[in-house]
Amino acid sequence: MSRNCYRRRAGWVTVATVFTPVLVQAQQAPAAPEAPPSGLETVVVTGSALGGVKKLEASYNIVTANEEQIRQSNPKSTADLLKISPGMWPESSGGQTGANIAIAGFPSGGDAPFFTTLLMGSPLYGMPTLSFFETTSIIRLDDTVRAVEILQGGPSVVFAGGQMGATANFLLKTGTDEPSGSLGLTYGDENLWRFDGFTGFKVGEGWYGSVGGFYRTSDGVRDPEFTADEGGQLTATLKREFEKGELILYARYLNDKNQFITPIPVIQTGTDNFHAYPGFDPLTDTFYSEAIRHVRLPGYPNGGTTADLADGRGADMWFVGANYDHEFDNGWSISNKFLANAGDVDTNALFSRSNPALLADKLYTVPTTLDGFLLPAGSATATFVGGGAVAPTQDVINQGWWFVHKELQNINNDFRLSKEIFQDNTLTVGLYLAYYEMDDEWAQGGLGMLMTNEPNARPIAVSYVSGGQTFQLTDDQGFLDYGGFNIAQRGHAFNRAIYLSDSWRIDKWLLDASVRFENQDATNRVCNRTNVNLDGNPLTIYDNAVPQCNGTLAITDYDEDFTSWTVGANYSFTDTMSSYVRANRGGHFADFDNGIRGSTTGNTPPIQVVRNYEIGFKFQNEFIYADISGYYRDFTGLQYQQTDRLGAPTGARLYYGSESKGLNFIGALTLWENFRFQAVANYLDGEYTDYDACVPFTNVVTGNGCARIEGQQLQRQPKLRYMLTPSYHFPFDWGGIDAQVTYTHIGDRTQDQSGLQELGSYYTWDFAVIANVGENWQFAVRGTNISDELGITETNSRIFGAAAGTGGVLLARPIEGSEINFQAKYLW
Repeated sequence: MSRNCYRRRAGWVTVATVFTPVLVQAQQAPAAPEAPPSGLETVVVTGSALGGVKKLEASYNIVTANEEQIRQSNPKSTADLLKISPGMWPESSGGQTGANIAIAGFPSGGDAPFFTTLLMGSPLYGMPTLSFFETTSIIRLDDTVRAVEILQGGPSVVFAGGQMGATANFLLKTGTDEPSGSLGLTYGDENLWRFDGFTGFKVGEGWYGSVGGFYRTSDGVRDPEFTADEGGQLTATLKREFEKGELILYARYLNDKNQFITPIPVIQTGTDNFHAYPGFDPLTDTFYSEAIRHVRLPGYPNGGTTADLADGRGADMWFVGANYDHEFDNGWSISNKFLANAGDVDTNALFSRSNPALLADKLYTVPTTLDGFLLPAGSATATFVGGGAVAPTQDVINQGWWFVHKELQNINNDFRLSKEIFQDNTLTVGLYLAYYEMDDEWAQGGLGMLMTNEPNARPIAVSYVSGGQTFQLTDDQGFLDYGGFNIAQRGHAFNRAIYLSDSWRIDKWLLDASVRFENQDATNRVCNRTNVNLDGNPLTIYDNAVPQCNGTLAITDYDEDFTSWTVGANYSFTDTMSSYVRANRGGHFADFDNGIRGSTTGNTPPIQVVRNYEIGFKFQNEFIYADISGYYRDFTGLQYQQTDRLGAPTGARLYYGSESKGLNFIGALTLWENFRFQAVANYLDGEYTDYDACVPFTNVVTGNGCARIEGQQLQRQPKLRYMLTPSYHFPFDWGGIDAQVTYTHIGDRTQDQSGLQELGSYYTWDFAVIANVGENWQFAVRGTNISDELGITETNSRIFGAAAGTGGVLLARPIEGSEINFQAKYLW
């Protein structure tokens, strides 16, 4: 029986086993269910200058989740949790880290340029994203997290880091008067073992402490023949309460290694139907293997290095922070949030190039523009690394084996001074300062490693004879070259922002207006490169022209100002119903890798600008919860730059815009005791604008060309996404059981701005069954994609345009197959 078939049957058997005793005993006398743990009465702190405002009165799109709701959402990673916010689209098919995060109406194709992660209100890094880095990669979910608040647009353009897209603020637990805590052990069917712990306690009068974290190992749903995920996180807090304020100190250390999952071959039929490639299970297989795990990378800057796929795309980082809030007499108050963090966020992973081919075709007939070699007929000898001849009919592929070392440092402080000018009118002035650095070395680009096109691939070495001489096409590891874009770069930046915000309550109205002036002063130094024959031997083709730093630097200074603003008005019809309108203007500065590197001082790209207009309605009673918003978003300053076949930027930057309108909805029905039905949905109608010429592109699968992007759907973002979750609480004398099933629909999407590669639509089924036994024990079974649906989140992102070649074969990143885990937890 195949592993996939076994996992599918095991998943349904688990569900049936858990539900059977529940259904047998469900006729016992029910107890009154607990009230929904989150509603319009919840006080949110993100996006508010007042230190907190009820969701009912918040004139912006904000979604909250407490600790229990985070668990109920079944997140596969920190980024995956963002799915609870309508309009957020986290592509978490890459594993625990490195997600592409999109916000409806904010056009982006990779990483997370319009998303910022906050810890206790402080941004984790001064820029939202860099190449090979987005901020959810340096934070993990565990029992130290009290709640998350996810804010889209609106006042986020003014406060904290000034993000014009979306912000997720993770709030930590602290100690309390009554000692509390938990110990949990989790086992998953991918050989996951995870330990979680937390304890909060009173230290002394007015002093409270907490400590907690997790450690886990896992082989991964896509087993790479080595440990896929290994590491943990430790967090501690110390809180001091005063009569009119509090001080919270916190520290965290994260050391986690995570397999970064990249595309595998699938087959496309029609425009948007996808099927398994022969020999590859799209739900559980990966190219990664012990045979290609350890490598030498001579092209890496400053003399080369070794690398290990098991190090994956993880993080080794520390954090220290302090939050201080105090209210004085006569209506004055201050708030200060400070965070410093530093560490390494490296990437060790395979990256796609052209489609697979038979070895004989790859050697002799496939054009070099499509990653073929066009060697003299019959001249080559191919052997597996470690020994053994490779048959001419062997399916092969070459892929980039990339190592990116990224060392980050960040320190920021957000100070606010507030004064009640007159009754119900509060004026706040704030100062945000951030200094941050980046130190990178890349071994990236190029033709990469030749390997078998099969799960857990084997590397292949090739030599050939021409003119009576023997040439080594690859080295003894199977590398065809040592990179096409090997760079060393160092950047530093200083952001200074001053902002002013006024909030005015007039009867049932809550009005606010805010403005922010910000300067970003950044410098990036990138080594210039010269192609070098590393060993001086013309017969070793793989290292005859390796880009190496030549001792000179390209230095780019970036010094830009921008003014953001927002105005909003909320009207509370009753204590359970309100409506709001909001308008805002926000800007997105260039970052070290996108906009600064590759530009010259004074010729950097324009600031990307969004104008956002939003209207919303909120209502809640004992039966219905509804939070609905509609928006119109206008973008300018988006940029595109072609890359060559080795991945290096080439050609002029092109600039364009976009327009979007859409709806976001969260709703819940509680029509009878113990039953609840929740829906999270969004609809997006967005397209590219302001560039009606043909956009040139490089494509190593179907050939180079050009395409018009004007009027095309925003890339990677589903037009329609929704999650439907019925849940039921079964009360018993000994405790209770909560059971839920979630159906998720992901609508049609396209790969890039050209719209030439469809990604189709798909759906998933997830479930959770949680039993609370007595006062202290909790047992939970959770599963994701339990019906093993095939869904594509991206195709070959190293190319532009159509990705499907002969026979409909293409490289794509499907979602993972079913994953089921069981947790036993003791709480006090």
